[in-house]
Amino acid sequence: MWSQRQVMSHALQRRHTLESMLRGERAFSSTTACDAEPLLVRAALHHGEPSAVACPVCDSEHMMNLNYTFGDQLGQYSGRHKSTAELEEMQNEIGEFTVRVVEVCPDCRWNHLITTYVLGDGKKRRPPRRQKTVEDIYG
Repeated sequence: MWSQRQVMSHALQRRHTLESMLRGERAFSSTTACDAEPLLVRAALHHGEPSAVACPVCDSEHMMNLNYTFGDQLGQYSGRHKSTAELEEMQNEIGEFTVRVVEVCPDCRWNHLITTYVLGDGKKRRPPRRQKTVEDIYG
């Protein structure tokens, strides 16, 4: 992606968690590290993109990556997951937003933040007009 900047890898935190699990530290047991919420696992199954690496815990090939977008210029659409193709389009339409990539294993429920970066063309824009949602209409 042409506008990708401020890339931060969380590989050291991931490695620390995995090494602590292997050493058997109580704070990082497999039950506490593999604690993905059901909604995160469901999002990974239906909207995730296959990862190039296998799960570090259960060695499953079903590892998925989810891209979550955050930013003031996204308005009410902040906090939603997007595909890589959607991110390619958004970087031309939105001034600046943050992408957080989370890896999720649906088999053992391992999840970890792997990368954070900023996208956008850098032009300041107002957030989109707030659309009424079902909660607004029906309470």
